[in-house]
Amino acid sequence: MFTWAESMKEDQKRELFTECWLKAEPAVSAYVFASVSRFHDAEDVVQRIAQELARRFDEFDFNRPFVAWALWIAKSRVIDFYRAEHRTRVVFSHELLGQLADTIAAQADGRSNRREALEACLEELPPKSRRLLDLRYVEELSADEMAQETGSTSGSVRVLLSRVRTVLASCIERRLAVENA
Repeated sequence: MFTWAESMKEDQKRELFTECWLKAEPAVSAYVFASVSRFHDAEDVVQRIAQELARRFDEFDFNRPFVAWALWIAKSRVIDFYRAEHRTRVVFSHELLGQLADTIAAQADGRSNRREALEACLEELPPKSRRLLDLRYVEELSADEMAQETGSTSGSVRVLLSRVRTVLASCIERRLAVENA
């Protein structure tokens, strides 16, 4: 049987794994840090999960979300951690660990949808509006500095920036509503 992994070069697989891991890592870390009480233990568990995901990446089914697969493995590693520690008292039941993983996966998916909506809405903005946002959030200029840069007054920059934010927020909410309908 021919798999997706066999059709890719090693460097392509590594790059794809890195991209998937960078998106999933915040959710996996949140799950592990919520499940393992000691900070250094949680860090170690996250590192072991990343290593296992990389080692088993060929097994990943691209018809499913990577975050869900990563959290499934994370749940198993957290359970293994508590078994290895020979803890007499398990802080969380297996059922609760599963619910926690499901909740974090749903939140990660929601953030991903919101980010996609933001990117699409930014593309729809006129260049002048995008430039204002870049000045404020990328270059981190103050309203006075933005006014100097654009040849406007500080007050008009604040008003324009407020309007752009409102348009952007409205666009994002509209896109998310359509997506959830």
